[in-house]
Amino acid sequence: MAADTAPDMILHNGGITTLDRANPAPQAVAITAGRFSAVGDAAAILPTAGPNTRVVDLAGRRVIPGLIDNHLHVIRGGLNFNMELRWDGVRSLADAMAMLKRQVAITPPPQWVRIVGGFTEHQFVEKRLPTLDEINAAAPDTPVFILHLYDRALLNAAALRVVGYDKSTPNPPGGEIQRAPDGTPTGLLLAKPNATILYATLAKGPVLPFDYQLNSTRHFLRDLNRLGVTGAIDAGGGYQNYPDDYKVIQKLAEDGELTVRIAYNLFTQKPKQEKEDFLRWTGSAKYQQGDDYFRLNGAGEMLVFSAADFEDFRVERPEMPPEMEPELEAVVRILIQNRWPWRLHATYDQTISRALDVFEKVNQEMPIGDLHWIFDHAETVTERNLERIARLGGGVAVQHRMAYQGEYFVERYGARAAEATPPVAKMLEMGVKVSAGTDATRVASYNPWVALYWLTTGRTVGGMRITLEHNTLDRETALRMMTEKVTWFSNEEGKKGQIVEGQLADFAVLDRDYFTVPGDEVQDITSVLTVVGGRVVHGAGDFSRLAPPLPPAMPDWSPVRSFGGYQDRRAAAPAKGAFARAVARCCDAACGVHGHEHARAWAASSPAGKDQGFWGALGCSCWAF
Repeated sequence: MAADTAPDMILHNGGITTLDRANPAPQAVAITAGRFSAVGDAAAILPTAGPNTRVVDLAGRRVIPGLIDNHLHVIRGGLNFNMELRWDGVRSLADAMAMLKRQVAITPPPQWVRIVGGFTEHQFVEKRLPTLDEINAAAPDTPVFILHLYDRALLNAAALRVVGYDKSTPNPPGGEIQRAPDGTPTGLLLAKPNATILYATLAKGPVLPFDYQLNSTRHFLRDLNRLGVTGAIDAGGGYQNYPDDYKVIQKLAEDGELTVRIAYNLFTQKPKQEKEDFLRWTGSAKYQQGDDYFRLNGAGEMLVFSAADFEDFRVERPEMPPEMEPELEAVVRILIQNRWPWRLHATYDQTISRALDVFEKVNQEMPIGDLHWIFDHAETVTERNLERIARLGGGVAVQHRMAYQGEYFVERYGARAAEATPPVAKMLEMGVKVSAGTDATRVASYNPWVALYWLTTGRTVGGMRITLEHNTLDRETALRMMTEKVTWFSNEEGKKGQIVEGQLADFAVLDRDYFTVPGDEVQDITSVLTVVGGRVVHGAGDFSRLAPPLPPAMPDWSPVRSFGGYQDRRAAAPAKGAFARAVARCCDAACGVHGHEHARAWAASSPAGKDQGFWGALGCSCWAF
């Protein structure tokens, strides 16, 4: 075939999953000008190759549409990625602490060592966090900040000195600085019930200069590509100010260096000024402005601070204040008037119910119509409210937060309550618009395969089964939840998410077959070849020579240089030596609070507060205090 009409790339000799029910398993795929141009028989497609066509022999490997995360704090995560030591995937506290010590040794003053979410104590074989004494011993002089989910942060003495917390520092609203008997801060910060104190403290640390942030974002996007991610919806975030904190991602978009397609939402910045934010933004920006790589997706996930029910299953459910409804109504009216979709963070059914009251009221006067509005998270949403969401034309974006917090949910509410939290199978059965994501990088890891593992096995990263089998998903359905079903949430249906002629050529070639590996191994899958718009953005193994070059992580002490991002849990060696024995001592004997009767508590249907043999609110007495 002539070079000017031949495809740019052809894939063949593998297992190609298109998610197109009319053509589910073709023999070959051709790509031309960034789109799938032919999907069908190898005998028909291979002869179309020209002299410049890259013909990829898959050697039996599985190909899937590129994964799309429905809720990822990718812009904020990129700005900070090169400064963060990731414990995502690490399976022993001994290994995690060894990483910390190595990083402390090369981190120059005044920089911090930051471990900012993406892990849970339950993923460690020791089933606990490091103690403050252990952290101080590992880092006597270098500031260390460790964020654990949304519930707490651990700071060593050096970090406490840098942030200025002392006996006279008051507790902020919704947070607690734990203190010794003499009033001196110990280094433990608790979210009670919201995480403002954790984020405000983290924001006191140094930031990278602009050029380093460009490099940092590129490295984060490449690690997402390594996991098969080709698209994401950015959900904004606290301390992510528009437009200032969007300059880096905008620069990469202008320079053609984005390797993940990003649809971004605008997150209100200050309490009691939410209406002003959205009036300003809807007046200066247009919904869907941008292109297929970087485009405005609407408002949220924070619309008003009074509606934010931060999930921390170690404490009681927060009750939203009475001003929630009038403040939310004022913002929703602005969004409907300007035809902006929105997403609203809502963990609990009680919050969802009150928000729906507002949406239904406004809809009577200002019809919502076909705006693709959604609730995020919705762990405890009821069937009644799912029906209300469907009637108003909304959707639900779920994430794998229960994979990281499932043990805490069970401790507080009982195993029976966790059996369908969130009720994903019921949402699909009812025809509710629903898709999946991660809510990374702080409350959970950005690894989408952990989400697929959780959706299909019902297990946490700690291995605990929380979802009953009939509430889990088969692997194809779960895969659709992170590909084609996400496109409704960014109003891009039919444009991507499947391997179909005419759609954007975003796909991943996997290192093992998602459909045949044992369930536990789903979380270990990576991509050996990731392509976005027909352009190779990641290659490994046999495809490493196709990978575009990436400059070293900046600065030269970056944890990414030594450790990369998400850690391969299979690579960790068994813990050895005195330190391993010390960190394992937690569960060697009964603690003074509940005698470690975890099994009974996990099997109980009663909430922790009603089960006197178990104290689930803050965990055992040997845990990080």
